Amino acid sequence: MPASKPGVESDAGSEFVEIDPTGRYGRYSEVLGKGAFKAVYRAFDEVDGLEVAWNQVNVQDLLRSPDDLERLYSEVHLLKTLKHKNIIKFYTSWVDSKRRNVNFITEIFTSGTLRQYRKKHKNVDMKAVKNWARQILRGLLYLHSHDPPIIHRDLKCDNIFVNGNYGEVKIGDLGLATILRQAHAAHSVIGTPEFMAPELYEEEYDELVDIYSFGMCVLEMVTFEYPYSECTNAAQIYKRVTSGKKPAAFEKVKDPEVRKFIEKCLAAVSRRLPARELLMDPFLRCDGERETLECIPVIRKQSRVDDMEELRSSAVTNHESDQGDSDQQRKSIDFKVKGRRREDDTIFLRLRIADPEGHIRNIHFPFDVEGDTALSVASEMVAELDLSDQDVTTIAEMIDAEILNLVPDWKPGAAFDE
Repeated sequence: MPASKPGVESDAGSEFVEIDPTGRYGRYSEVLGKGAFKAVYRAFDEVDGLEVAWNQVNVQDLLRSPDDLERLYSEVHLLKTLKHKNIIKFYTSWVDSKRRNVNFITEIFTSGTLRQYRKKHKNVDMKAVKNWARQILRGLLYLHSHDPPIIHRDLKCDNIFVNGNYGEVKIGDLGLATILRQAHAAHSVIGTPEFMAPELYEEEYDELVDIYSFGMCVLEMVTFEYPYSECTNAAQIYKRVTSGKKPAAFEKVKDPEVRKFIEKCLAAVSRRLPARELLMDPFLRCDGERETLECIPVIRKQSRVDDMEELRSSAVTNHESDQGDSDQQRKSIDFKVKGRRREDDTIFLRLRIADPEGHIRNIHFPFDVEGDTALSVASEMVAELDLSDQDVTTIAEMIDAEILNLVPDWKPGAAFDE
């Protein structure tokens, strides 16, 4: 367990506020980045004399049992074995069971994320964009060459990092993606809707979901627009994605070669090309060069510690609301609402819809306890997803029940009470 040792000074004269269990890494209070699940701090490796990034993820509400934590530790620890020039170096990790967080040490990037870097440097030649795209694909090829494939599941420009001095691009947040994957198996919230492939909503997918996300990254790189920024809620994004409608930003791409390449990445899964084939695409060649792929063997593991079926069978079901059998008229469709309260007190919910044929849809959306009511959100969902008006009350009651579980002192909206 990491010890918090105020007063322990680094060579730079700044105090460490926490050190790892081995005493090798010291964490400063300086925050490099902060998200809903994770905080990243500047840290120092006292053995090699290097600055590193200390990633800390709170799993308080994600994984509740000791078995969940042990399985998570085993999976995150495996990331240390990943060695590739386009994957952020992962040095070590540990689970702090007392504070219920997961910590992992990675290399540090001072140029920030690809999204930040691209916004800062807008006048960049297409040659540079192609270079970044090739590097991302090489990293994906390495991950997908494992057996079973390592799937990122949350690839976006926000977790691709840049070393501006050398033009290096590396895929990051694999540790966080691993934790989110386990949370997803436990029926929690995962992914970024704007970058999620259609099949991710249906819970049956393979490594090609990363290629779809990569295509959205390329779209953002060439247009400077976040995909589906024209949508006002998650249900609208879901409807467009699952119906095959591309983001409005795609219409701003005038170069036919760029359009064609992005379309290959966003194609239906049956026609979507893997990383190896995309790397051979003529679009990515510069000045007549031909992409040469290093020989990446299939990397086999003896076992998979987070087997999806195993996790689904032992999924966490705390705070889950169900319609039950009392409503015989709507018995054919099964609705479930699951939510979590983040560290910043924002609420994210997931509506799971299962029809009689076993087809599953998952809709992820935020809920503002100050401005939203269960009825207004449910009405919006029903309208966007072409559900029956009878479902509004059912979904609203489930949202109310879930919010009350997460925020005990919350009062349901007046519109619903009336």
